[in-house]
Amino acid sequence: MAILFVTGMFLALPFVVIPILISDRLGGISFFATRLWVFFFATPSLIFFRTHNRKLIDRNKSYIFVINHTSFMDAPAIAMSTPIQLRALGKKELSKIPVFGFITSRIAVWVDRSDPESRSKSLNKLVKTLNKGISILVAPEGTRNNSDQPLLPFFNGPFRLAIETGTPILPLVIHDARKLMPKGQLRVSPGTVHSYFLPAVETSEMSEKDLPELKKRVFELMKEKVEALDKLK
Repeated sequence: MAILFVTGMFLALPFVVIPILISDRLGGISFFATRLWVFFFATPSLIFFRTHNRKLIDRNKSYIFVINHTSFMDAPAIAMSTPIQLRALGKKELSKIPVFGFITSRIAVWVDRSDPESRSKSLNKLVKTLNKGISILVAPEGTRNNSDQPLLPFFNGPFRLAIETGTPILPLVIHDARKLMPKGQLRVSPGTVHSYFLPAVETSEMSEKDLPELKKRVFELMKEKVEALDKLK
């Protein structure tokens, strides 16, 4: 698994990086190359990805995708499920991973959550990305959920950004990723990771005062879905 993962990264490197360096308009090529990379290392290891409700996405619109985060396997699940290019907000520590950090830095906005200046710069980059018509992806829990709870409490950031830019929130629930690759485990078990898109939540008519209700609404939608899926185990 590890050999396939690293080999795939090196093979995908020029096809992921070069198009985005030339122009954001070529980001679709980069994301196609990323999917090929995922397919290359996952399929021989009997790891599969199944997407549900992709039809809820309007490919002519940009969104703020919000996800639940439970495993390293969330990243390839996102690449395989999302039909439009996006930029993800990620922890700065991930940018230091050899090769992986370099590749993903082309399609990610890094943030040091302990540094107010870093958070401000990241927010400005995300606004510019949305203004280009490119979607962004955020894990509103802020970190990986290793608890017994369906979700960790959400931060305000992505919901404030959605209101300020009038961008719809589109929840994405990833399920069974933790079962295939729990925290602290490098080996991945065979199986299927499921990705469920939920209906978009429009924000164009909202203001700052609606932020708590928006965050609560999205949290409850995702929590309800996670709990329903857990009951099917």
